[in-house]
Amino acid sequence: MRPSLRRMMALFTQDTRFVVYMDARDPNPTQQLHGRASLAPVFDALNAYAATTHFNGQSTVTLDGDRATGVTYCLAHHVTEAEDGSRTLMIASIRYLDTMVKHEGSWLFAERLLMVDWTDTRPSHP
Repeated sequence: MRPSLRRMMALFTQDTRFVVYMDARDPNPTQQLHGRASLAPVFDALNAYAATTHFNGQSTVTLDGDRATGVTYCLAHHVTEAEDGSRTLMIASIRYLDTMVKHEGSWLFAERLLMVDWTDTRPSHP
């Protein structure tokens, strides 16, 4: 496992819950993962892109002792490259609805709901 993948997974509790809603208007999740080890394919899938950048915007966090909840807005940019060299840019507007816990002095994600509010796909030029 790549070191960067291990570092990303280490931000989550061992028993984390990660739920993806590819259409935030649909109450049924697209994907549900349980446990830190189940996150490896999710993070590894980002390697399919020629480039990816996530711009995290405003965040709110509410603390309650050793627990916290938060919302973070994100614009994710994913570039794919076809065999003929053509490129496509997909932009996703995401909201992360998080529950965090303090564990052994560090804050970790206990639950993350990834809500995709909209996407836009268009040609991209190098």
